[in-house]
Amino acid sequence: MKTLVISIKIFLFFTVLTGIIYPLLVTGIVQVIYPSKANGSMQMKGKISTGSLLIGQQFDSAIYFTSRPSAVSYNPLPSGGSNYGLTSAKLKALVEERRKQFIAFNHLDSLTSVPGEMLFASASGLDPHISPQSAFLQAERIASARCFNPVQEQKLMQAIDSLTEPPQFFCLGEPRINVLLLNLETDKIR
Repeated sequence: MKTLVISIKIFLFFTVLTGIIYPLLVTGIVQVIYPSKANGSMQMKGKISTGSLLIGQQFDSAIYFTSRPSAVSYNPLPSGGSNYGLTSAKLKALVEERRKQFIAFNHLDSLTSVPGEMLFASASGLDPHISPQSAFLQAERIASARCFNPVQEQKLMQAIDSLTEPPQFFCLGEPRINVLLLNLETDKIR
């Protein structure tokens, strides 16, 4: 009986310590040191949230850059891929359909090489980045939809260049652009 009481006391002590005190302490420290990151890296426009820099979003309007496809419709709760294998006929058909849609939506030549991230969903289905090549392929459509003059179109190209992030630690991955940041920057071009 004595061992049972000691076990329950230890269990309650560590439950309070690791389940309440430690999470509150860590949350408090992170809120002070990195408040933006602790709150999901949300981008604010005044007091209105425009989205998170960490989670991809769907942009269907012709005036915005489109994100890479999502197998979960950009819903962060069931994040994940489609799990289609490379030999899957469904995946092949899906990729071909996405290729045709990308080319049609961006008014590109049918022989245009479409970057892979615009054809395949990421493993999480929530990747917020595209390659600079994907952005440049969409730039003409956006400039046309927004009725940009040549100076504004040049600013759009400069925005793509300035927002291009290098590979992580200069060796992991490829150069990339956060689509939400690029769309917010595009909205600023007057």
